Amino acid sequence: MVDTQRSLMQGNMACVQGAIYAGLHFYAGYPITPSTEIAEGCARELPKLGGKFIQMEDEIASMAAIVGASVAGLKSMTATSGPGYSLMQEGIGYAYITETPCVVVNVQRGGPSTGLPTKISQSDTMQARWGTHGDYTAIALAPSTVGETLTETIRAFNLAERFRTPVTVLLDEVMAHQRELVSIPKKGEIPIIDRIKPTVSPEDFEPFAQTANSVSPMPAYGEGYRYNITGLTHDPMGFATANLKEITWKLDKLRNKIMNYRSEITKLRTAMMDDAEIAIISYGTVSRAALLAVALARKAGVKVGCIQLYTIWPFPEEELQDYCSKVRKVIVAELNMGQMVNEVSRILSPEIEIHKLNRYDGEIITPLQLLEKLEEVM
Repeated sequence: MVDTQRSLMQGNMACVQGAIYAGLHFYAGYPITPSTEIAEGCARELPKLGGKFIQMEDEIASMAAIVGASVAGLKSMTATSGPGYSLMQEGIGYAYITETPCVVVNVQRGGPSTGLPTKISQSDTMQARWGTHGDYTAIALAPSTVGETLTETIRAFNLAERFRTPVTVLLDEVMAHQRELVSIPKKGEIPIIDRIKPTVSPEDFEPFAQTANSVSPMPAYGEGYRYNITGLTHDPMGFATANLKEITWKLDKLRNKIMNYRSEITKLRTAMMDDAEIAIISYGTVSRAALLAVALARKAGVKVGCIQLYTIWPFPEEELQDYCSKVRKVIVAELNMGQMVNEVSRILSPEIEIHKLNRYDGEIITPLQLLEKLEEVM
């Protein structure tokens, strides 16, 4: 890991540095633009630390490999983009039901299919929530700067270990390839969470036991605790079940261990919202334009504020309802045809006018576009 406190760094490398800081020890992936530098960085840095890098034959195998490595006790990650993220979805679902902590980075590009490999997009927003089949609760984070990419990647690993679940980091092409000065935290400056290990004897061990917080202790394979892992819906011992109560129990467990502790996961930032009559809601790279647009509009006397979402899923419903309780209008700005705006419309009072600003031609939303939208809705 780079041992300087301040470094000019590309977004994808900030992701690598954040992962290593969090304890990444195994990376498997298949190169795909615009995420490839993450694989290159892991290939270069991990062996220096005793970690492992494997280039797999495709994204399906990559996802399977990091699940296996995590079960063996290693903090693991893969990174991909567009079609690669689609290919990973079955494996991500396997990680959900087997409650395997791991981090998946999706550097978004335009789609569908091969789409726009070198162009920015936020069109995987809903896929990060609903990409795999079945009932589950997803965690997805969306940084907006190179520095935040480092810290949010660390947070992703902590959440994965804390809740024993896969976590997605949603980057985008612009953030992945831009370079900014980043302060690298000293060791110990950001707390690192590791998975809880069992304290009972192997004979009394239940690998998917119900606990007070619904997160079961997880030993590594080879530590003396034998247990069964299957993608089938299973009982507390890990064996497939058709028992109606056990099926319900398992799916409730996947949901409750996250939703009952949502306040630990939710993270957002507000600016100039105290007296705002209009709020701009955004995430990822768009938030940078929103901050500048709000600052410029304030100088012109417009009472507007902005809300940046770092946690996309679970959706921060209560927080947004609270912050938007005094505004008359909301603008949701995003680089897709309108994905997050539907969630905002679902949770806010019908008395609040909701407007959307979307761009999906592979270019960024600029501060000027936001100012023009403000003028239009005022």
